[in-house]
Amino acid sequence: MINFIYIFTFVIFRGSAIAKIVGQNVVEKSDIFETRVNMYMYEENFEGRKLTEVVNEKHENVKYLPGVKLPENVVAMPDLVEACKGADILIFVMPHQFVRQTCKTMQEHIKDSALAVSLIKGFDKAPDGKPGIAMISNMIEEILGIDCAVLMGANLAPEVADEQFCEATIGCKNLAEGEILKNLFEKPYFRCSICMDVETIEMCGALKNVVGIGAGIVDGMGLGHNTKAAVIRLGLMEMVKFGEMFIKGSQEVTFFESCGVADLVATCHGGRNRMLGELVIKSDKDRPNWTIKDLEKEILRGQSFQGPLVAQEIHEVLKERGIVDDFPLFNAIYRICQREIPPSDFIDCLRSHPEHMD
Repeated sequence: MINFIYIFTFVIFRGSAIAKIVGQNVVEKSDIFETRVNMYMYEENFEGRKLTEVVNEKHENVKYLPGVKLPENVVAMPDLVEACKGADILIFVMPHQFVRQTCKTMQEHIKDSALAVSLIKGFDKAPDGKPGIAMISNMIEEILGIDCAVLMGANLAPEVADEQFCEATIGCKNLAEGEILKNLFEKPYFRCSICMDVETIEMCGALKNVVGIGAGIVDGMGLGHNTKAAVIRLGLMEMVKFGEMFIKGSQEVTFFESCGVADLVATCHGGRNRMLGELVIKSDKDRPNWTIKDLEKEILRGQSFQGPLVAQEIHEVLKERGIVDDFPLFNAIYRICQREIPPSDFIDCLRSHPEHMD
């Protein structure tokens, strides 16, 4: 029997959605899993009370995912070390810039046989000052000394919580781990496929947020479906090209899984990074001195946009390699987020993209 499942979440909005699925599945499959699910939550005050107490009393993440009931076997815990002790499966759902310190806190308190699963969409800097990027799953493996799979796909949290049909891609090193995780995550409305191209799957989850900002810029400018389709197509081409350059053994077929084109389309129509792109246009008109951080504080209630940070990380890597101009869409989105160029220049980027210059 698999011992209790540990849901690790800082991005509580999506973490609660996956906790609902896991909490239901471990009860339905109690011959495989222990039924208790520990959900670590960063402690906050909510209407004068501790948020974890309110969540455990109401079985609802009242601050970040209100109106969605969590199974009673999902227990919110404010102590990271206590939450992870004895767990066989560790599920990471948090902003990627906090992963390293979090893993170091957990390092001496987890089972050597545990399996990690990352739902995190971002990159780490390459170790030892080397140029390039490193995958978050690799960082988790290096610090914790255990395998780390990934779960990505076109599954926006509010729709998952509402049990609308969607798909996801499990990236893992072997089929045995994949089958365990499929048992843990799959529902009739949340269909999972298994793929061994782990790093490409993870890369797609990070890069699609950058393209999503571009789609939001198009929306903010009042342009239509044709222009957004161009952003999606050119963005996908740059994602594939990035994979070819930076992911050893990256397979083009992986982009046709839910983690690839499907997640890209969903993000460009309904993700928070699309919303950011639209807000960048509006704030450029109304409050031109506003930064991304200002928009986060006003809009996301303590959460964060991951797209701008990923755009900065890949810009640094491309600059180190001297190939920034080979990725004009990524570069334009980075510069717009940094307020280096006006958002209106984005259409010129599309118009003069190398794909149109042959």
